[in-house]
Amino acid sequence: MLEKATRSAIEVRSTTKIYGNDRASGVVAVDDVSLEITDNEFFTLLGPSGCGKTTLLRLIAGFEQPTQGEILLFGEHLEGLPPHNRSVNTVFQHYALFPHMTVSQNISFGLEMLGIDKIEIRKTVSRMLELVQMPQLADRKINQLSGGQQQRVALARALAPNPKVLLLDEPLSALDFKLRKEMQSELKRLQNETGITFIFVTHDQEEALTMSDRVAVMKDGQVLQVGKPREVYDHPAQRFVADFIGDINILRGELISTKKGEAKVKLASGFVGDAILPIGVGDISGVVNVAIRPEQLSFSNSTNSTLPGIIKEITYFGSGLHYEIELSTGETIKLRQQSVGRSNTEFSSGETVNIAVADDAIQVLVD
Repeated sequence: MLEKATRSAIEVRSTTKIYGNDRASGVVAVDDVSLEITDNEFFTLLGPSGCGKTTLLRLIAGFEQPTQGEILLFGEHLEGLPPHNRSVNTVFQHYALFPHMTVSQNISFGLEMLGIDKIEIRKTVSRMLELVQMPQLADRKINQLSGGQQQRVALARALAPNPKVLLLDEPLSALDFKLRKEMQSELKRLQNETGITFIFVTHDQEEALTMSDRVAVMKDGQVLQVGKPREVYDHPAQRFVADFIGDINILRGELISTKKGEAKVKLASGFVGDAILPIGVGDISGVVNVAIRPEQLSFSNSTNSTLPGIIKEITYFGSGLHYEIELSTGETIKLRQQSVGRSNTEFSSGETVNIAVADDAIQVLVD
């Protein structure tokens, strides 16, 4: 495995893309986005449909030109440069493979268009087939392959010219659940082995958290938060980010003290606990929303420093149980309990319980 580098591969500087004449009458697909993506990084653009993530990918690829702003590849400006003159390749949602060609011919096609020597092409095709673990299928036609095998051919074809950056536009969305899981591991392996910067677009939160070195969460053409998967999951800065990534409990509270990124918050139920303030946000005071993940809550025998409530619903989900609990304030929270350790059968609907909150579990949100 190659070590992750720190030099910049892609820089997006104050970039905006407007479809139409101007901001007032047109559609703002990307709105003043700035990002820095490092060399040999698996970077994911995550967000719902229409958030601008694919448009941003197309701006990097050169299929679209920015209305304003700059995009650099290893320090070289890309504005105005056509796609074929950028050291960037794209794997699309629909793989666009040539059905009348064999696997080897599909991989070699782009190299032939670049005028590369035939001997070098054969060597590269052989290397790519080994990389995607398909040397035995070199002479198969595309329509004789499974969805996962076609995905590997598309990846091999895109990697063959040795691009500096590989762009992936929701390439796993057409695969079934089990195959998606397998291909997630495969993509991460390929990125580690090649050392090429991967920029991956998806609306699937689990996919982003599983595969990425860093994630950028987008909404309405803007990047709301960038960070490592655990940072974004455990410490979402905004309500949208908290809501979009996984299950979350959002409660009202009041900040009663703040110091060096940490705070004490008093919830409406009277519970007082330590909370974490969002990074890079100025002074916050007064009434706030706070986020707590369901797995950061647990049942407790103590009545001190806990949240009292009544179990309203219990749902079995295979590896554990999901509880919906009504607090004394009328707010409903979710608690997830894994099927390990103590029995999950001792609680029932209608039972009064006390809920403990894990350390560093309360995150103050910016609305």
